[in-house]
Parts: sequence; C-alpha cells; structure tokens
Amino acid sequence: MTEKLLLHGGAIQQAGAVRQKGEQRRTASDFMQMEQDRGISISATSMSFDFGPSKINVLDTPGHQDFSEDTYRALAAADNALMLVDAAKGLEPQTRKLFEVCRMRGLPIFSFCNKLDRPALAPMEIMDQIEAEFGLETHPVVWPIGDGDRFKGLLDRVENKVLLYEKSEKRGQRATVLEIDFSDREAVKAAINDDELFDKLEEDQEILEELLPPLDKARVLSGDQSPLFFGSAIADFGVDKFLDYFVDFGSIPAARNALVEEEGAVKKKKAADDIEEEETPGVTVAADYPEFSGFIFKMQANLDPQHRDRLAYVRVVSGKYEKGMKVKHSRSKSSKTYNLAAAQALFGQTREIIETAYPGDIIGINNPGLFAIGDTLYTGPKKIQFPGIPSFSPEKFAYITNPNPSSYKSFSKGLSQLLDEGAIQMLRQRGDDGGGPMILAAVGQLQFEVVTARLKDEYKVDATLEPIAYSLARWAEGGWDEVDKCDADGKLFGTMIVEDRWKRPVLLFRNDWKARDTEAEEKSLELKPFSLPPMNV
Repeated sequence: MTEKLLLHGGAIQQAGAVRQKGEQRRTASDFMQMEQDRGISISATSMSFDFGPSKINVLDTPGHQDFSEDTYRALAAADNALMLVDAAKGLEPQTRKLFEVCRMRGLPIFSFCNKLDRPALAPMEIMDQIEAEFGLETHPVVWPIGDGDRFKGLLDRVENKVLLYEKSEKRGQRATVLEIDFSDREAVKAAINDDELFDKLEEDQEILEELLPPLDKARVLSGDQSPLFFGSAIADFGVDKFLDYFVDFGSIPAARNALVEEEGAVKKKKAADDIEEEETPGVTVAADYPEFSGFIFKMQANLDPQHRDRLAYVRVVSGKYEKGMKVKHSRSKSSKTYNLAAAQALFGQTREIIETAYPGDIIGINNPGLFAIGDTLYTGPKKIQFPGIPSFSPEKFAYITNPNPSSYKSFSKGLSQLLDEGAIQMLRQRGDDGGGPMILAAVGQLQFEVVTARLKDEYKVDATLEPIAYSLARWAEGGWDEVDKCDADGKLFGTMIVEDRWKRPVLLFRNDWKARDTEAEEKSLELKPFSLPPMNV
C-alpha cells in the first residue's frame, strides 16, 4: 500500500512489494536486510511526496505485534491514520490494539479494505465488523464490484462513476482505469459483462443510499465517521481514489497539547500519573505558533552503515525550521542550545539536506547521544514541552553476551546505538559498573532476533541470548529506599530486582498475578508499567 501511494505521488517509478522476488521486492519503505529477507516491516519509516498542491508525509509502520511499540510511537507523530483491513480475514487482533491508540489520540481514521482481488468477505459484513468492534460508523466512498477472479472495479459513490481497472502489463506500474457514468446503465452493464454483478451493484447502491447518513467532514475529523475504501493495493485498484479523497477530508497539521512556561520558572514536581501523554495539562501549540517546536518520536541507527550515524526523527509542530537554527532541549537543565546545521528530509533509507521545514514535516537530525524519544526541541523565550512517549513494559527477557571478547568494543557500541532506538531496553544488576551480565528486554520475541541480526549485519559481531523466565517489568517510582525496605521484609520473594540504564529500580515478575498483588499490597513502591527518560539531564 505504501509503495502504491508513493507511485501515485510520483515519488517512485516502480512500486515494490514485500512478498515478491528480485527487483520487485526492493521497496522504498522496507530497506533493512531482515525486512527484505522476511517480507515484513520491522521499523517505521518516513517518506513524503507531493500530490497536487498538497504535501503528504507517510509514516509506514510495522504490522506485526512484536513491533507494536514502534507503531505506537509513529502514531504520536501522525495527524491521520489509514487502517488497512484484509478483505478475507476482516479485523485482526493487532488492528484492534492500534485502533484504541488512534481513538485515544483522536485521530481521523480512514479505512481501506484491501486484497479484493482475492476471495473476500461481503462488504456489508466488513462494515458491520468495524461498527460492532469499534463503534465506528463507516461511510463507503467507493463500493466494490465483485471480488477474487470476478473483481471488476469500483463504484465511486460520490461522483457516481464506475471505475473499471486493468492491471499494468509490467509489475509495479500504475493500473489503467476506464471511467463510465453510473447513470449510463447500459454502458456500465456492457462493460462489467456480468449480469449478476451488475444487478448486485444496483441493489447495493440503493440500500446504501437509503440507509447511510451522508459523508460529513466534521465527523471524519472528530473520529466519529470513517471514509471506507475498497481495492487491491498490489494490483493498484482503488489507491488513486483513496488519495483523491484523503487530501479533501484529511486533517492538516493539528495543534498539540504542551506545557508552556517562561524559561527558568519553578515548576511543581508532577506525579507519575500526570505524565501520561493523553492527560498532559497546559495549552495547545498550533502550527501557526511563531516559534519553532517539534518532538522526537523515533531514533534510527545506521541508516548509513558506513558512517555509524544516529538519527533522531523530529515531527515539526509549529514555526519553521531553517538550516543552522539553534534550538533548546526540553530535558536540559541548562540554557545550552543545539545547532541544527544539517537537518535532512527522509525517504526510507535515502536522505537529503534541507533548508526549511514546516509543521507536519518529519526531519532527521543528528543525535549526539543526548536526545531521547519524546524529547521536545524548541526556540523562543518560553519553554515548550510536549507529552512524553513512554516505553512499553517488556514481556521477554534474556541475558545477552558476546562470545568473542576481541570484538567487545564493536559489540558494546552496536548494542548502545540499538538501545537508543527504544525498541529494546537494557537492564542490569543493581550497582553494576558495566562488567556484569546484561539483560535484554523487549516487547516481543522477534525483537531479539532483530537485535542479533542487526549486530551481525551492521556491526559484524555475534551475540548469544539466554532466555530468563520472567514475563513483565514494573518501574518502582517510589525509589530504591522503598524497594530495599520491601525486599528486606521478604515481600519481593520470587521477584528479580534490577536497574535500567538510568539506574532506576525495576522489578521483574513471573506473571501478571504476582505483579498486581505486589502493586496492590505495596503501594509505596509506586509501580508503573512504563518509563520515561529522566528530566534535567
């Protein structure tokens, strides 16, 4: 789907597909070797293209549940969401989880029912699934004519035109489209050349016109109504229509909640419960706010393996980025500024230096090792801090070791740079000065495989993993004194006590029951399932 969006935007000349072979598999969005080998997206990528007078920034996210944290962070930077639904499978578990994140953020949701070139569920059934599961009203902007081998095309219900598609003879190229006014029934019937499909199309359109409320842009932007599209991304059927309506109904760069205060003001320490992004008090910073502001939502190491670079992805919220501008860092306790001398426009793995960027744009900046996911960069006399982006509670743990001591320097550097990306976390025994065992923590098992594969491919080092039988982590915000007190009283029996990269106490539990029981009984520990980088670095 991403590749076809880029194709229609003129950003690429031939669309790739992750499940094809050879040249056809070389997608712009999936550039890691492991992504190409397995045919899955592992890391969110940013790409942009012009479509008419509009500029569209695409954040292509992984679909596998083991990489849900990367998707969650990408959604923090998005103004709209495109929900892909498999026409044969309907709603899948991962779709359900991500929908809740979209709803929490109030994102307009566009729905695209994909793979109509295969045998599919009835369109009405898919609409019913979405409404029953999510309480979301869908409005089919287009309607499919058949499915599988009998998939002929679409009815554009807004323009009242039938669109009959024909695949390009060369894979990855745009399909050709024949448009016929639906009012010319005889011409449509002859072009479809299937009386049963034509009769069904007429019947469905009458039912939809009778029963459905109209498409309402205000309700789309509020997240109460979802424009629904049908098609086949791999065959390039229907992607063009989605783009046409998206630029008309999608949200432009929206205002963001933030804490805004005069520099140097004394701020009361907030409780951990108040840091959750959806509840952050303060004011909204709109795109037309005169000062530059943006937040880091993703880190990526080794976009250029030859230079071992570390790039921070910044979503511009307000003002204007200009080459060489100096910005302040929200977590810094000093008044130090950072020179953004060479911000880059991103297109998958490809980058180019840019002179300017505007609200809604995604830019890449060099990370000198001081930035973290969720940090705010800003200019002006007032300090701006957008809500933090927490790390998920890991559910998989393993000791990680380097079997070859001679390559330890490369091993350590590679692991450090991968940790900066935020997809994995590192835990150690308390007080470990770096010589003890390292515990790798991740949301899903595939993250472990990604780490070992990337260490091998990008840093030329091997790694050995030894699983540990714990299933979740909790940060003890009550501090080490409270942890020590509970441990001395025997209340943390069967719990592993470790520290994170900032020396904060973390408790590892074998099951959810033990974690809930400890949280309820030992409130002084202030157990939290997420973590944020410390302030005032």
